[in-house]
Amino acid sequence: MKATLLTFLSLAASTLAAAPRSFTIPEVMSAPFATSPLAAPNGAKVAWLENYEGKRNIWVAQAPDWTGRQLTSFDRDDGQEIDDLAWAPDGSYLLFARGGDFENSGENPNPDWSPTRPEQAIWSVGLDHSPAKRLTEGHAPAISPRGDTVAFLRGGQIFFMKPNGEAVRNVITQKGEQFDLTWSADGSELAFVSGRGNHRFIGLYSPSENSLRYLDASIDRDTSPVWSPDGREIAFLRVPTMGPFFGPGPVREGEPFSIRVVDVKTGAAHQVFRAANGPGSVFHDVVAERQLFWTADNRLVFPWERTGWLHLYSVPIAGGAAVELTPGEGEVEHVALSHDAKTIYYSANFRDIDRRHLWSVAADGGAPPKELTSGDDIEWKPEPVADGSALVFLASSYKQRAHAVVRTGNGNTKPLSADVPPGFPADSLIKPQAVHITAADGLEIHGQLFLPPPDGQTRHPAVVFFHGGSRRQMLLGFHYMYYYSNAYSLNEYLASRGYVVLSVNYRSGIGYGLNFREALHYGAQGGSEFNDVIGAGLYLKARPDVDPGSIGVWGGSYGGYLTAMALSRASDLFKAGVDFHGVHDWSAWRSYPAISEGDPKRREARTDALRLAFDSSPMSSIDGWKSPVLLIHGDDDRNVSFSQTVMLAEALRRRHVEFEELIFPNEIHDFLKHADWVKAYEASADFFARKLAPRH
Repeated sequence: MKATLLTFLSLAASTLAAAPRSFTIPEVMSAPFATSPLAAPNGAKVAWLENYEGKRNIWVAQAPDWTGRQLTSFDRDDGQEIDDLAWAPDGSYLLFARGGDFENSGENPNPDWSPTRPEQAIWSVGLDHSPAKRLTEGHAPAISPRGDTVAFLRGGQIFFMKPNGEAVRNVITQKGEQFDLTWSADGSELAFVSGRGNHRFIGLYSPSENSLRYLDASIDRDTSPVWSPDGREIAFLRVPTMGPFFGPGPVREGEPFSIRVVDVKTGAAHQVFRAANGPGSVFHDVVAERQLFWTADNRLVFPWERTGWLHLYSVPIAGGAAVELTPGEGEVEHVALSHDAKTIYYSANFRDIDRRHLWSVAADGGAPPKELTSGDDIEWKPEPVADGSALVFLASSYKQRAHAVVRTGNGNTKPLSADVPPGFPADSLIKPQAVHITAADGLEIHGQLFLPPPDGQTRHPAVVFFHGGSRRQMLLGFHYMYYYSNAYSLNEYLASRGYVVLSVNYRSGIGYGLNFREALHYGAQGGSEFNDVIGAGLYLKARPDVDPGSIGVWGGSYGGYLTAMALSRASDLFKAGVDFHGVHDWSAWRSYPAISEGDPKRREARTDALRLAFDSSPMSSIDGWKSPVLLIHGDDDRNVSFSQTVMLAEALRRRHVEFEELIFPNEIHDFLKHADWVKAYEASADFFARKLAPRH
């Protein structure tokens, strides 16, 4: 009897110990989020950024111990981002930009409500433990290989200064906005892109002569200049200008993009590659410092969707047939070239469609790719160190946020920082399951399903999540983008509170090939993603563990659009929703060309396109909206106009539809303050708790 009692108590104790503890939204969002690894130009050293509850700082690590240390000491959640890291040629210091909106141009955001608007400035920090120092207003510093001059941007124009911030001067003032500053290897000339609205030029500036030239100018969008190692030539992409834009819709083919090489001295240019006509002819980029890589054996590596998948190809500088470097079913995303320009490192979802892993391949295509990582973790943003002794990258899992990792020559891996708060509930997070759902029109859709911990209940409330973009893909773990890493945190929290959560990778997203991304009739050309919305709702409704009368929906940006579509067209299925800065009327999303411009046939086509854009929007079906909604938006949003939420709220008010609102003055689209993310997610969870009545 005594043994039986002891056995029972032992089993009870082990069960209690294994049970996941409850956690809060601040706790699940408390771990640092790492981004932007950048190897020094020599040796084995790397810097990266970490955002710890809104406090953004630079970290650095180097061989042989690879122990990370924090370089800067910004200690407030003030909404001031850090980006544009640039190493000194000797690796002794870093320049970076702090403040501003790195995604959009315009006035510097002020989410912390400072009485005076914050500036965007270039800072310097050494590796000698000295404090970071502000140098001057601007961003995008590019240090000359000579180490004596820093080129940077201010107000869309190009400035120079000394590395210590002295002798600031405006060297180039031109029409439009200049960007993508790229020094030649000897530091004698500076290439850049001059954006002119519907076209772009490649500019070339000689400081010694104070002269400016434009190379092989055209009506198209020339971009991504890359120097030859000897500094004699520049290669660049020529992306054809496209016609009027009336909102997102499928573009599977068009005028093909090409690659051109220009002789810097003579200005003579020639074409080395032109994409084939048909599918894949429209350029689609990878995530990299640039889209062209000039290799050691004088080949150019570039992305192309020739097979319907975004892969890497290699072509000789002299021209000729392009060689596919990354065959298979899957998409290449983050790409980097080794310091010796012989090896390409990349992330892709080959063999694991809902994750990212790392691969390498010889830049000349002489050998098949090598798979470097695999398993349940997610790896991206490879950054080979200069001496080739190690590979730094970012990684996450279902219970770890993005963090920096090093893989040394012997294949061993090590996190560069173990700075995870004790309150972060890693052991209580739920491992999502990969699922497939059938859209209303029969298309197969991927998703991730979060099941709540066992609680004795037969049926649970449920929530569908739609990501933004729409050029995104949610993964089986914490996302590599800050916005969606935060969204993953809320999905984990909702599951922990008793909800069945379904995250949907709807059509027009990335990861599943060109035809899936360029889905027919998507967005403003028909809203075909609504088929996926209905399929997701019906999938949950049919599950025996879901209460069919308590299904909610939430999403941000494009996901806000689909949330609003769900509530305006299927309020009988979706009982409540949270709409973060969604698009509600495609026809009012941008300033489109005037209907009166052009010949009568074009006027008629434009009128039809705007009519279709409106019909593809939630506002066209607003009379069917019955379910309550929480509207969340920052009024300094530069991606989706705040007027989109004002418009929707006014329409709901006139129809006596229940809505609540949470408005963040001065916030942009991707909230800059950690506290605002926490407040928005706590409000979302509270709203669902009141409207869907879960167990807690």
